[in-house]
Amino acid sequence: MNIRSRYSSTRGRAFVLSTSAALVAALALSTPASAGGSRHDTPVPDFGPNVTIFTPGTPLEQIQSTVDALADQTRDAEMSDDRHAVYFMPGDYGTDDTPLQFEVGYYTEVAGLGASPDDVTVNGKIEVYNRCLENEGTSNCIALVNFWRTLSNLSLQVNGAGQDGCRASANFWAVSQAVSLRRVDVSGGGFSLMDYCTAGPQYASGGFIADSRFSGDVINGSQQQWLTRNSDVGNWTNGVWNQVFSGVVGAPDDATFPDPTYTTVDKTPVSREKPYLFVDDRGEFNVRVPAAKTNTRGVSWDDGTTAGRTVPIDEFYIARPGDSVKQINKELARGKNLLLTPGVYDIGSSIDVKRKDTVVLGMGHATLTAVNGATPIKVSDVSGVIIAGVSIDAGSRESSVLLQVGKEDKSNGHGKENGQTKKADTRNPITLSDVYFRVGGPHVGKADVALEVNADNVLIDHTWVWRADHGVEGFSGDTERWNTNIGRNGVVINGDNVTATGLFVEHFQEYNTIWNGENGTTILYQNELPYDPPTQADWTQPDGTLGWPGYKVADDVKRHKLYGGGVYVFNQNNTDIVTENGFEVPETKGVLLQHIMTVNLSAGTIEHVVNGVGGAATVDNTGTPQFVVDYPLIP
Repeated sequence: MNIRSRYSSTRGRAFVLSTSAALVAALALSTPASAGGSRHDTPVPDFGPNVTIFTPGTPLEQIQSTVDALADQTRDAEMSDDRHAVYFMPGDYGTDDTPLQFEVGYYTEVAGLGASPDDVTVNGKIEVYNRCLENEGTSNCIALVNFWRTLSNLSLQVNGAGQDGCRASANFWAVSQAVSLRRVDVSGGGFSLMDYCTAGPQYASGGFIADSRFSGDVINGSQQQWLTRNSDVGNWTNGVWNQVFSGVVGAPDDATFPDPTYTTVDKTPVSREKPYLFVDDRGEFNVRVPAAKTNTRGVSWDDGTTAGRTVPIDEFYIARPGDSVKQINKELARGKNLLLTPGVYDIGSSIDVKRKDTVVLGMGHATLTAVNGATPIKVSDVSGVIIAGVSIDAGSRESSVLLQVGKEDKSNGHGKENGQTKKADTRNPITLSDVYFRVGGPHVGKADVALEVNADNVLIDHTWVWRADHGVEGFSGDTERWNTNIGRNGVVINGDNVTATGLFVEHFQEYNTIWNGENGTTILYQNELPYDPPTQADWTQPDGTLGWPGYKVADDVKRHKLYGGGVYVFNQNNTDIVTENGFEVPETKGVLLQHIMTVNLSAGTIEHVVNGVGGAATVDNTGTPQFVVDYPLIP
């Protein structure tokens, strides 16, 4: 059974809009109230069966039961097809005595629908806890696989009333990769990026914050690496390995790196905040598309509405799983933008994004799965295209690439047509925000390259590019995974002037990241080498080099910068595997690496951090990073 309802969306209306059959038992639709004021009655767009919208008039107990039911459904649904979005209309939710407190599970987006984060206030807590994986959920409690969830565009007044002493001590956001927190204003209490209230070991491996403000402590705790960009932090505590801050007011000093392991970039060289859905004063739905900025610091909304443009919802084609690529491309050719509602889409030919300033926005971790070796998205070399909130999965037949930005040309090694590309506007870069890739996991996956960037002036603002190290593919062991779950390169950058803020790439079978373009910049790079090479011969380059570095800058590149990078080794399939270098770059004064490291997670060896420099990461120093503060070395 599906509940399908449309109501006029105005402040103060008491309704829940949801069409999720799994949540029917938790829902009791209330009667719409009168609009009041000058706000017009406008229809709520039909966002499909997995979108839930609350208003301040919805009874709090109804909101609580609905979000609790969704958390129960998604808490352990790591490899499922569940995709959900939960939105809050402008207004206040929860009280001092009866706060709204709930968890966010897999493939769930929670967001406010105001023009500003402070238009929606949740008095309570929105949390992610450790998953306890052994002894019937009582031990081996970690956040290492808490992937794929989003929190954005609201104000959170932390209130632990009614929780036990430990749980009441902070809002817990114990997450790892493919999790973003954007445009959130946190006050009233602490915000912890680890869950210290369960049994150990409490490890976490996130993560990403952007355009957010914290008035209290941010407890980093066990987080291995983290990027905070263009935010305001009251006090940041703790850190394990690379903790990177870019354009952050209140960021800690990094002068004594690696004690502590902070890397601070005063201003973000290129940034653009992610587009977001909002309801205007007339009750109409729109998407705000922030403008690109250079050399920025602090939140975008501190002095009012984030700079940019507003696109009415009727200028979007609202797609659902099952819609044909032919229909989607027809709508894009007509000048529409694309809104992908929550679900899994089988994509047998490319979605072609050819028009300047086109926005492709996913809701609730909408996922495009390649079918018959397709490239799910191709973006032409035009200015201002934005792909945001979209996940892309490889299919069982090998794709040459999963997302291609700019025209491919094989006439030279940099993917540029006759050595040239069209020069997109540097002030309006093609932007990828919260775009995630997966090769394997819930099913067999095969892709030569996950993300290929051939265009110049591209901004990658938070991505996780993952060749799965675990899942439900039905493999009998790691060796079978190596031979079946094919992913050679995670990210290939051929364009010039490409900036990446939050580049997470893991487990690919050759170069995880190879950067061929000039004048590239990466702010936070995180990589784990593949767990599963069967033999050293499988993990040796044709020229005899042992292994592939996790981050490679091409030999002919003259200018490149990396701030805060880590390459980790855990060769559990064959503990004798050796990799020569974690990073490999040309030795020239224009290629600069700051605050890089390797670390052994208990199997295998990385002999050097970069270019034969830095200590070996071995089983004898498991968990102890090998740091290089600056490269080339500064006397």
